[in-house]
Amino acid sequence: MKTHIGIQSAPLESGAPLQWLHDQGLSGAIVQFSGHVRDENGRVEALHLEHYPGMTERLLGTIVEHAEHRWPLNGAWVVHRVGTMTRGDEIVQVAVSAEHRQAAFDACSYIMDVLKTRAPFWKKELIDGRWHWVEARERDALAASAWLGDEPEHEPR
Repeated sequence: MKTHIGIQSAPLESGAPLQWLHDQGLSGAIVQFSGHVRDENGRVEALHLEHYPGMTERLLGTIVEHAEHRWPLNGAWVVHRVGTMTRGDEIVQVAVSAEHRQAAFDACSYIMDVLKTRAPFWKKELIDGRWHWVEARERDALAASAWLGDEPEHEPR
């Protein structure tokens, strides 16, 4: 399986995952998720993401490896942006290719859900000219634990 893992401060290229995963007909499905900076409360001026270099990339690779063990994948692309972004900017791209669509949908959801709670990213929002750290959301933890089940010691940390 071919895998591309990246962390970058530059804007993400929207078509890059699909182009990179194109495999001349080996895969019947390519599923891509693209996450963007949103403003839930109408006050967010910017978002800033920090990460733990080296550790973050290794953990993203481990998450993809676990997905590959669960589903028959042909390729996976995970690129996350760090630094300061504004509303509408693309933050993350997760894309997978597989022979069948259900494996691609499930693996893409799994990677994104586990990434949200396990990868060492820290987020703060600029509101009214002041930066505020963003706490982890319970709904993200619930989504990840639905995939991880009762055996989190065998899953990525």
